[in-house]
Order: sequence, then C-alpha cells, then structure tokens
Amino acid sequence: MPHSMPRELSAVAGLPRDRLMAGLAEAFPRAAVGPGRSAVPDTPRGGRSAAVARLATIDPVAYARSRNHVSGAVTALSPWIRHGVLSLAEVRDAALARVKQPDDAAKLVSELGWRDYWQQVQLAIGDRVHHDLEPPAAAPRRQPLESVPDDVREGRTGLRCIDDFVRRLHDRGWLHNHERMWLASWLVHVRGVRWQAGADWFLEHLLDGDPASNHLSWQWVAGTFSAKPYLFNRENLESYTAGIHCRQCPIFGSCDVEGSYEDLTTRLFARASSAAEPRPPLRITLPSAPAKPVPETTRPLVWLTLDSAADTSPAASRFPGAPRLFVVEDDWLAAEQPSLKRLVFLFECLAEIPGVEVFAGDPREIVPARAAARGCDAVAVAESSCPRLRAASDAIAAAMPVVTRPWPTFCDRSRVGDLGRFSRYWQKAGPSAMRPTMS
Repeated sequence: MPHSMPRELSAVAGLPRDRLMAGLAEAFPRAAVGPGRSAVPDTPRGGRSAAVARLATIDPVAYARSRNHVSGAVTALSPWIRHGVLSLAEVRDAALARVKQPDDAAKLVSELGWRDYWQQVQLAIGDRVHHDLEPPAAAPRRQPLESVPDDVREGRTGLRCIDDFVRRLHDRGWLHNHERMWLASWLVHVRGVRWQAGADWFLEHLLDGDPASNHLSWQWVAGTFSAKPYLFNRENLESYTAGIHCRQCPIFGSCDVEGSYEDLTTRLFARASSAAEPRPPLRITLPSAPAKPVPETTRPLVWLTLDSAADTSPAASRFPGAPRLFVVEDDWLAAEQPSLKRLVFLFECLAEIPGVEVFAGDPREIVPARAAARGCDAVAVAESSCPRLRAASDAIAAAMPVVTRPWPTFCDRSRVGDLGRFSRYWQKAGPSAMRPTMS
C-alpha cells in the first residue's frame, strides 16, 4: 500500500485516557469504525506501572488449580507481555519466587512456554502463519465463508455464550483462553468461517493480539496445525463456566454444540483423516541465527516496536541515555486494522517512556531520518520474530548500523530440533525454563 507522510504524535501519548481516545480517533479515524471498535473505558491500562501491579497479584498454585475455569485465577498478563512491557523471563521469575517448590509454578511456566513456542515457529516460517501449515485434519461439509458474518460481529447470534464472548471481546479487548477456543471453534466448525477471517477479526480487538500466538492458535483449533480439530460441547462449556451462559440461553437444549465430541464430529465433518490417508508428520526446523558482528556504537537511537513498547526493553535497557523512538507503522495499521482500544493501550505504554518520540508512517524512512536528526550513529532494537519488523530492520541496516538486543533468556533451545508440535518442543526446552534468570 502507499505510505502516508510521517506524522508526529508525541504529544498525544501523554494525554489522559478520555482525551487520548479523542486524539487517537482523530489521528486514526478507521480505528473507531465498526462494532466494538470504539469501546475503551473497561479495557486494562497500558504501561509498566499497571503491568508491575498486575504481576504482583499472580498466584501460581491457584492458577494451576483453576486456570481452565473462566472465573479461575488466571494472570491476565498477556497484553503487557505481547508489547514487551513484561518479558517471559520476568514473569517466570516472579512465579518461581511465589512458590515453595518450583513444581508449583510448572503449569504457569508451561503456559508461558506456548507464547515462546509460537514465536519460535513464526521465526522459522515467517508469514506462513497466515496459511494452513497442514492439510485440515477433518474435511468440512461446505466451502468456508470468507468473512465473519455481521450477526457474529454484532453479538446477535442468539447463542448466549457466543454473544457474551463477543461483547467481552469488544468491551475488554481480552478473553479467557477457553472463551477464545470456544468462540474460534464455533465460528470455524459450526458457522463454517475460514479460520483466517476469524483470526484477523481477533487481531482487530485483542490487546494481546499478535499474528504468532493468535493465528497459530486459530490453526490449532481449525486442525491445520494440530492432530485433530478442536471442538467443544455444551457439557464442556457448562463445566468451566458454572452454566452462567446456558441457564439464560433462549435455545438451551437445542443449540449447535449439543452432543458428544463424536456426535459433533459426525455432524460437522464430511470425513476425518484416517489411517488410509495419513498426514505426513509436520516438521519445522528451528532456525539457526547466523553470527553477525555487533556494530560499535556510542550514541544509538533506540527504536521501540510493538514487541518492545517499554523503557525496560532490551535495547532501551542497554542504552539508558539514548533517545527513544516509536513508529506506528502504516503496514501494521493496514494488516491488522487495530481498534481504538488497541491503540489506547499501546499509547498508554508509550506514555511511561521518558522523552519518547512517536511518529506514524514507514519506519524504514522515519527511523534513519530521526537517527540522523538526533546525531545518532546507529539504531538499537529488541529482537523480534515478526517478519514485518525484521524486514524493516534489514532495510534500515542498509542505511546505518542496527544493533539487535536479545531478550532475557526464557529457556534453552539448543536441544530443540523440531517445532512441529509443542509437546516435542517443550520436552526439550521446558526443563530449562524452570530455572530463574541468573542476575
């Protein structure tokens, strides 16, 4: 797409939420157009202060016991993790510090492992996260719909659970993992919507949305990156929600998710993969990072990104006195069409970074230009698995040196040979993730 002229938005980042909403709606008018895209007041607050306060409340033991229940003791830290305000290692360290025995934190750490795993898969395959990684594990009975139907987007399907999930997605920009799986499963397997359309819809709204975790999770549900499609039934829903949706549903007892997994499989799919038509095992090789000389720099410009929107990110931490820059990318706006609530959360993160400059436009043009204007001799950026950011970094490196800084180590991947399934990955990398960061 053609790129717009660079626009400075530094002053907007420091506004209180009500004025910030108005300023961002004016700067990015498309962000507030459509069902649920302007809802903001109930969303979590962005920034390091809110992240640290939330981190202090986690209870790994209660998490392990109740995480599958929608009312369980989940951490809800994912929006800050997604933006690099908290690192996986920092959350792991906090969890281990709160338990008597490391095993008491094992379940929480393994769930952090899923996000690490998704990032490694994206690093290996790049933009292929948007396409089927395997043939579908079960064949649907009809051609998939290419877009999310209006009644779903507007939360008026008539199914109390689905409409409640959509309302929460719009109002909070966050859903419990089970709610995400149920909504995705129903949308793909019952309503017959192409999984990419549903995944793109989630990215518009989820504060923690990134294509690695989001799209690969949708593929797991769809059966294009898993051994079988994920299905849920009313019994499963009621078990983990205390029946709060079903008791008040006008079509209780006759909805689309009545029956066992086997019943639903027969009803929804023309055929499943069989021994006669086995899918070949999926193999994804962990990429090896080529050794590159680290450029010498005395005054870099710290380029903060969607993956590192905090003053504690690796590049900012390494160069504490360097000027900071964040660019709201034209390509990101076009690809993910973030809602106003996503932009508000992001700008609240940026507001806590002292002296940060904020521009909207093309980072390949803005970053070198601002580096030159600030008298900088290089650009420093945190490592990222995002192919768009990596391509922009490579383009900037043609103009001036780029120093890429790694995140604190979450796990040792040196023994990982295959990313085809999380279980294989975690068998090799998981034990090392249970060790706290060495100071």
